[in-house]
Amino acid sequence: MQAGEPSSSFLGRARPLVLARMGTALLTISIPLVLARSMELREYGTYKQLFLVSSTLAYVLPLGMPHALYFFIPRADVKRPYLVHTLAFLTLTGVLAALALFAFDARVAGAFSNPALTQYRFEQAVYVVLFVASLTLEISLTTQGRTRQSAVAYLVSDAVRALAMVVPVLLGFGLKGLMIATAAFAALRYAVAWGVVLRSGPGPLFDRRKLAEQLAYALPFGAAMLVAVPQHYAHQYVVSNSVPPEVFAIYAVGCFQLPVVDLLYTPTSEVLMVRLGELDKQGRAEEGAGAFREATSKLALVFFPLAAFLVAAAPELIDALFGHRFADAVPLFRIGVTGVALAIMPMDGVLRARNQTRFLFRAYLAKAAVTVPLVWLGVRHFGMLGGIGSWALAEVFGKAVLLSRIPRALGLPFRRCVPWVPLARASGAAALAAGGVVAVRAIAHPAYAGLPPGFLWRALPLATGGVLFAIGYLAALRMTGVRPLAVLASLRQHRAAR
Repeated sequence: MQAGEPSSSFLGRARPLVLARMGTALLTISIPLVLARSMELREYGTYKQLFLVSSTLAYVLPLGMPHALYFFIPRADVKRPYLVHTLAFLTLTGVLAALALFAFDARVAGAFSNPALTQYRFEQAVYVVLFVASLTLEISLTTQGRTRQSAVAYLVSDAVRALAMVVPVLLGFGLKGLMIATAAFAALRYAVAWGVVLRSGPGPLFDRRKLAEQLAYALPFGAAMLVAVPQHYAHQYVVSNSVPPEVFAIYAVGCFQLPVVDLLYTPTSEVLMVRLGELDKQGRAEEGAGAFREATSKLALVFFPLAAFLVAAAPELIDALFGHRFADAVPLFRIGVTGVALAIMPMDGVLRARNQTRFLFRAYLAKAAVTVPLVWLGVRHFGMLGGIGSWALAEVFGKAVLLSRIPRALGLPFRRCVPWVPLARASGAAALAAGGVVAVRAIAHPAYAGLPPGFLWRALPLATGGVLFAIGYLAALRMTGVRPLAVLASLRQHRAAR
C-alpha cells in the first residue's frame, strides 16, 4: 500500500481470508449437524466436554505469543527469529499441558461426572500439544502480508479438520475414531507449520533480545487470556458439573455459534492489526481511527442482521441442524446470540496493535470478577437459562470496558471513534426484517407443523425465513440510503489499487 492511499481500502486485504473461510463454513457447520444426529446424547455430551477442555487450553496456552506476531512482524526487517521463538514456545507449553491432562484426568472426569472422559486422554493430549503449537501456521503468513497463502492454509486446514471429525463417526468408529483422527490432523498441521516458519526468510533461529521483546509484549496479553478464557467458558463448566452429559448436550447446542462470526471477525481483526502497525511505522497513526470505523461499519452490516435473524428463526434453525430432540435448546440459543451482535467492533485487535495489552489484562480481570458471581448465582437459581444469561451479561460488561479504552488507543474523542450512523442503519434494518420473519411464522405455523420428518423438509421453513429476511433487510437498507452492492465493491478497492 502506498503512503497516501486511503485507509478505506485496507479491508480488501482481508478478502482472501474471508473467502477461504466462506468456502469451509458449510463443512464446519456439518460437524455439529452430523455428530448431534449420529451420536447418542451421552456420547455427544462427552464429545462436547472433551473439546470444552481442549478449546480452553488452546486459547490459554499460547500466552499471547502468536498474537504478538501481529505487533512485531509488520515492524521487523528480520522476521524469522520471531516465528521460530513462537513455534518453539507453543510446543513447550503444549507439552506441559499434556502432562497436566495425564496427571489430573481422573479429577476432571469426576468434576464432569463422566468417567468416560479418561478413555480419550492420550488422543486429547496429542491433539492439544500439536494443535496449540500449529496456531502459528496461518498467523505467520498473514503477518507477512501473504494473505492468499494464509487463505489457502485456512481453507485446507478447516476442510481436513471437518473431515477428520465427521468421517470416523459416519464409518461407525464413534468418538474414539474421531479423537484419533483429530490427533492425526493436528500432527499434520504441526509439520506444515514448521515448514512455513523455517522458510520465512533469512535470519537466525534464535535471538535473545528479540525473544525478550516478544515475552515482554506477549505475557501481559497472555495473562489476560489466562483470565479471560476460563471466565468465557465458566458457564459451560458450571453447567457441566451440575447436569449429566446427555443434558449438557442440550446446553452445548444452545451455546452453538455459527462459524460466520469467526469467518468475518477474525480476518478483519487480523488485517486491522497489521494495518495499524503499518500506519504506526509510516508515522500516520492518526489514520487508525478511520480504519477502525470502516471495520466496525462493515461488520455491523453483517452481524446485526445475523443476530436478528437467528433470534427470530431460532426454532427452525435448531430443528433443521440438530433435530427435534434438541428443541429445549431454543431459548438458550436465543440468549447466546448476544455474542454475535457484540462482535461488530474489533476492539481487542486495536488494543493489541497499539500495545495496550496491560489494559487488556486489567479489563479481563474485571470481567472475570463479574462473571464468577453471575454464573454461580445464575446456575444455582435459574439452571441452564441462568448459565447462558450470566455469560451474556458478562460479555456486555467486558465489551463496555474495552470500548472505554478505544478513544485513548486511537487518539480521538469517543464520539469520533464509533460510526454511529452506519450502526443505526444496520440495526434498524435488521429489526424490521426480523419482525417480518416472526409475522410470517405466525401465519404459516400450521403449514410448517404438518411437514414430514427429514432434514430437507425441516430445513424448508428455515430457508423460507432466510429468503424473506434477506429481502426485507436489503430493502430496509436501501430505504436508509445504504447501497449493499457498493459496500461489497469497496472490499475490492485494495486489490484494484495493487
